[in-house]
Amino acid sequence: MNLRELVSALNDFATPALAESWDNVGLLVEPSPPHTVNTLFLTNDLTEEVMEEAVQKKADLILSYHPPIFTPLKRVTWKTWKERLVVRALENRIGIYSPHTAYDAIPHGVNNWLTKGLGACTSAPLHPSTAPSSPAEGTHRVEFCADAEHLDSVLSKIKDIPEISCLTTLPARVEGEEQTRVSLNCSQKALLEVVAVLSQNSRLYHKMEILLLQKPLLPHTGMGRLCTVSEPVSLSDTIERIKGHLQLPHVRLAVGAGRTLESPVKRVALCAGSGSSVLKGTEADLYLTGEMSHHDVLDAVANGISVILCEHSNTERGFLSELRDALTVHLQNKINIVVSEKDRDPLHVA
Repeated sequence: MNLRELVSALNDFATPALAESWDNVGLLVEPSPPHTVNTLFLTNDLTEEVMEEAVQKKADLILSYHPPIFTPLKRVTWKTWKERLVVRALENRIGIYSPHTAYDAIPHGVNNWLTKGLGACTSAPLHPSTAPSSPAEGTHRVEFCADAEHLDSVLSKIKDIPEISCLTTLPARVEGEEQTRVSLNCSQKALLEVVAVLSQNSRLYHKMEILLLQKPLLPHTGMGRLCTVSEPVSLSDTIERIKGHLQLPHVRLAVGAGRTLESPVKRVALCAGSGSSVLKGTEADLYLTGEMSHHDVLDAVANGISVILCEHSNTERGFLSELRDALTVHLQNKINIVVSEKDRDPLHVA
């Protein structure tokens, strides 16, 4: 497949618009076109060892779940390992694509895969995603009616305000008078300026309407998952299920206040990777994630919530095999898809 055709197909599989605003997703490194992709190489983390494996396996595009370029690079030299990744990728004509939190959000993504370690359960996103393209631009819609005497001066002031969009005017008859109905979308910041302009005319100010533009929630899509287990089992049995699913000999455990290893687990809040901000404040019997801060663990335990930590990428990496199968179908068997054998979490129990 041509690289641009493949990137379009990957974006269809999980739109980058679902990624968190702070994230760096999509095509990060692009060899000079045209670039044909015969082999797609999947990894959770793109380290130098994994890059060498990709070169040996003649990869044309690396899909790295975690973006190897996150903070801006000021130069591309041989000095740091992340710069060397870019150099090696371009020297070997290998593209790099990262989906990261877009894969966390989608219904068929990383968090959904992680729920499978709990056994039969129902789940819903802890922080649902909203439709990225609906409604139109802006956070608020402002509507008001103005007569011919005031219309031009009001519109000239409003048009000078940044972050105004979708401004329309329509004839209207209000209380027997011919007027013009004005409708516009604006940001939160611009709203204050629009209101300030309209407040200069008491009639306009008191009759304006302000509507909050809310984007519809996408079903089964968003960050984290709150899971309800079909048949509650003990905390100790839950631990064994999770270890089996993640293929780990050990996990870290903090038992919630007033709980024991035999306490039943019914509700589980989980988040692949680093879950502190996503899980915080959620009522559950158990938090499951890769890593949390010491103080967030203490807070959870004090609230009677047990915590299982598996190390960051151990809660993500196992998804790659499922991803390979899903992408094989999505891409209609047009390219060879390989999962890294060198990719591993940097932490282990010594």
